This record gives sequence, structure tokens and C-alpha cells, in this order.
Amino acid sequence: MSEYINVTVPDGIFRAYVARPASLPAPAIVVVQEIFGINADLRATCDELAAAGFIAVSPDLFWRIEPGVDLNSWTPEEWAKGFELYGKFDFDEGVRDVLATLALARSLPGANGKAGVTGFCLGGLMTFLAAARGSVDAAVEYYGGGTDKYLHEANTITAPLLIHLAGDDEYIPKAAQAQIAQTLADHKNVTIETYPGCNHAFARHTGAHYDAAAAKLANGRTLEHFKKYLR
Repeated sequence: MSEYINVTVPDGIFRAYVARPASLPAPAIVVVQEIFGINADLRATCDELAAAGFIAVSPDLFWRIEPGVDLNSWTPEEWAKGFELYGKFDFDEGVRDVLATLALARSLPGANGKAGVTGFCLGGLMTFLAAARGSVDAAVEYYGGGTDKYLHEANTITAPLLIHLAGDDEYIPKAAQAQIAQTLADHKNVTIETYPGCNHAFARHTGAHYDAAAAKLANGRTLEHFKKYLR
């Protein structure tokens, strides 16, 4: 079962997509978008998490700029729009929105009180920052662009964090990946998995660089992580 709900923050109200499992109570997972909004691909991810026994909640990060963004065709025009929205996006406000969604997710009917966060690209960075700045029970970051610029916040991350990196990521160069690995090497709550030969967004179902084998492996690890720490 899926629907949209409202999330209220000090400066307004935004929508979030919710997919619920067949059996409750269940833990919640906030699923954070790429630059394409709560599109069909992201909704499919939420539905998959719900089928695995989680309440999946995906907030509309771009609501202050343009509510309801839903880009799916991967045309040059849609890519340009996505990057335009990204350029206008306030990361700090976005993290606060993710944490507000997380707080609401914990209190939804049928929620067991535990909540994690996961996200892709932009959402991957939001996941890292939400874990650094808020109370998160578990987190999984998929190829979070710009993570290397926020590694100074890593010491405040206490939740179990799993990071998926694409070996040939065109947006996260090998030098940045090495910096992430080196900085987090002594953080026993952090696990980094790298997928050799994969490009950015290898887990996006409909993306040009989708790698079915790598996505299956990464998503399986994600489910194991959340089952271990949220149940």
C-alpha cells in the first residue's frame, strides 16, 4: 500500500511518498532522492523496501524550489533541469527536512520506533549528513556525491553506516574515494563496499549505467544492514 503524506517543518509543508509492508509493526526507512525528484525509479525502490518488510518514506527535497518534481525520461532537457534544481538546493535545509521526515516516520501508525535512512547520489550525501547531524538508527549511502567535502563531520556519526561506491564513478573520482576510505578506516561503525567497473548510479533501475549484478549485491547488503540494526 502506498500514499503521499505531509511533513510539516517550521517554514512550510512538503509531501513524502510512503510505501507500507503487508505486516506491521515494522521499522521505517527514509529514502532520499537523486536530482530527479520522487520519480518512478525512487518509488520502485520504496516499494521494494516495503515488500522486504519496511515502511519506506521518501521526502520531496526540492519542495522549496519546485514541488512535485518527477523526472523519468533521461532526456537532455530533464538532466539540465535536474542539475539546475541541484544548483539551487540548500544542503543544510535538505538535511533538516530529512531529519524531520525521519522523526515523522518513527511515529507513523504501525512503525516500531526504529528508523534508518538511505539515499542515492544527492540523497547519498544527505544520508551521510543526516547520520552526522541527527539521531539515526542505521544508514546506507549509495554513491553520495560530495561526501569527501564533509568528512570533517564523520566523528559525529555513531549509527552503523554502510557506504556503496562505484569503482569507476564519474562524479566521485578515485582520489575522493581514497580520501573517504582513508578518513573512515578507523570508524568501526562504518563499512565501505566498492563495486569495480561500475559507474555512478549503477543501482538506478532505469539508468544508462544500471548494473543488475552489482545492484543486486548492493541492495542485498543494504537489506542485511537494515534488518540487523532496525529489527
